[in-house]
Amino acid sequence: MTDRATSRAAESSGASQADLQQNGDMEEFGRLSAAILANLRMVINGKDEVAALALIVLLSEGHLLVEDVPGVGKTTLAKALARSVGCTVSRIQFTPDLLPSDVTGVSIYNQHEREFEFKPGAIFANIVIADEINRASPKTQSALLECMEERQVSIDGQTYFLEPPFSVVATQNPIEMEGTYALPEAQRDRFMVRVSMGYPDARAELAMLHNREQQSPLDQLAAVVTRQQLQRMIETARNVFVSPAVEQYAVNIAQATRRDPDIRLGVSPRATLHLVRAAKVAAALDGREFVLPDDIDALVVPVLAHRLLLTRRSLSDNRVGGVAAHDEVLRRIVRNTPVPLVAARMA
Repeated sequence: MTDRATSRAAESSGASQADLQQNGDMEEFGRLSAAILANLRMVINGKDEVAALALIVLLSEGHLLVEDVPGVGKTTLAKALARSVGCTVSRIQFTPDLLPSDVTGVSIYNQHEREFEFKPGAIFANIVIADEINRASPKTQSALLECMEERQVSIDGQTYFLEPPFSVVATQNPIEMEGTYALPEAQRDRFMVRVSMGYPDARAELAMLHNREQQSPLDQLAAVVTRQQLQRMIETARNVFVSPAVEQYAVNIAQATRRDPDIRLGVSPRATLHLVRAAKVAAALDGREFVLPDDIDALVVPVLAHRLLLTRRSLSDNRVGGVAAHDEVLRRIVRNTPVPLVAARMA
């Protein structure tokens, strides 16, 4: 065999090994993600779309904001997601008297050692459940800003890094309800996705009555994914291919929000990054190794809507108010943005 033929054979063998490895990773990804979703469905009845979005955020290494009225299962969703993976979990109940040091930690003087000793706060966990986050003061809410964006905490000139994976799952009541504070724009922008649970339909509510008559389904949940497996799933999603045309499509939508006359504040570049990251996970959940424009379209509203500020005229002219108005504006932008013709995957 000539040197050139030997080289081609080696390249072919290497490519085959890479394809086999990638196929194996995708198979494991599909199997483990199905197990997590099955766990969530045991607890959350009739909310498959919300469960899928929660999983997308977790595998994108993002943060999830669950907003709705009390009693519809916001905290239950957060706890079910946390219990489905074998990671460290902490819960912070946000109240008006909660201090920033309760979240991040504090340095305490150790008389025996004669030096200050850092006592980590509840933020030092892989999954942090921030329950009713908008009932704490803005000062306490701001304690999460560095943690959520930089995955670190700075106390008394020292930096403490948060161990990956790290994700905040926050719940909040609508700001019209008594005793709530609106989240600052900078903090809303750090949440990858905002979802609303909504009321269950009659069949799901009836099933809930039967399932919870004796005990809570949460008590029966066990971790179906180890921390190492979760890390591999995250890495598999990172390797999903995004063509330049799809990237440009995501950028065009983001740019359109900054020019639209109905929008006072468009989305940030961070939002575009979150949109593409979430689309990669959505593609992997669909069994694909490449992102389609449809993946972007499906995630535009949950990823971008909570970051927008509409003009007063738009809010007054729009037939639907509140959150629905933001959704409608985004859907119009998507309809008016040309969809690219893209190759399925990298050649």
